[in-house]
Amino acid sequence: MKVISLVPSLTMTAFDLGLEPKQLVGKTPWCIHPAEKVNHAMVVGGTKTPNLGKIMSLNPDIVLMDKEENPKEVYDLLKQNDIHVFVSEVTCPTHVPEMLESLGRELNLIVQAETLAQTCRSALERTLNAQKMWRTAPLIWHEPLMAVGPNRYSGALLSHVGFEVIDFEPDGNGYPEVSPNLMAAKGIELLLLTSEPHKFTMDEGESLIESMKHENIISHYRLINGEDLTWFGSRTVEALDNFSRLFQTLEMSNQTGR
Repeated sequence: MKVISLVPSLTMTAFDLGLEPKQLVGKTPWCIHPAEKVNHAMVVGGTKTPNLGKIMSLNPDIVLMDKEENPKEVYDLLKQNDIHVFVSEVTCPTHVPEMLESLGRELNLIVQAETLAQTCRSALERTLNAQKMWRTAPLIWHEPLMAVGPNRYSGALLSHVGFEVIDFEPDGNGYPEVSPNLMAAKGIELLLLTSEPHKFTMDEGESLIESMKHENIISHYRLINGEDLTWFGSRTVEALDNFSRLFQTLEMSNQTGR
């Protein structure tokens, strides 16, 4: 089977399910994990701008796509050219086990997918925290300043382990532009600053906290791994555990006054 992946997290997931390196024939520049298995594959363009000619030249058996990450126009062109496409649609971590099983069936890696799906279900169960704390803004971009809401995978992931992710625009696309004044007005207590797509720095975190100082609310920030936040699939189990530990650390610090 010849596979092209237009989604970095699905590339990683496919290999974690047991895909052989020679089976991946095409990828995006951001398909970087696992490094020792992806390097040989041809770059067929970015997630938003793949090159149809390159894809066609590789004669793939399947192209891996994501509903949010890849444009529908690309999907339509592939289907018009009779190319088989797998499309993930994951808006919260509870969708991941079923997605893993579906991908496993498509790649004929069913047993491995069922095992990983069960591991993910166990992680979802042990990290679920219904008691929300820390009015939280996960920030993914700096200029303009952008957050992710609780109705997208990243926000839902954080909500699952106990963070109270604030929905700045309930009728928006899930990625609102925000400002220090808006975050202060919403009583934000915690900024989670990602390493991708924008790599936030400690200086940027300190500057944001200084900009949103206001009465009665003490705001903090933490730098977090952007891949944990956005890479769904096989990465979800590790991300759930990492963010659950972060929540527990913050909770302990709050209780001890540190």
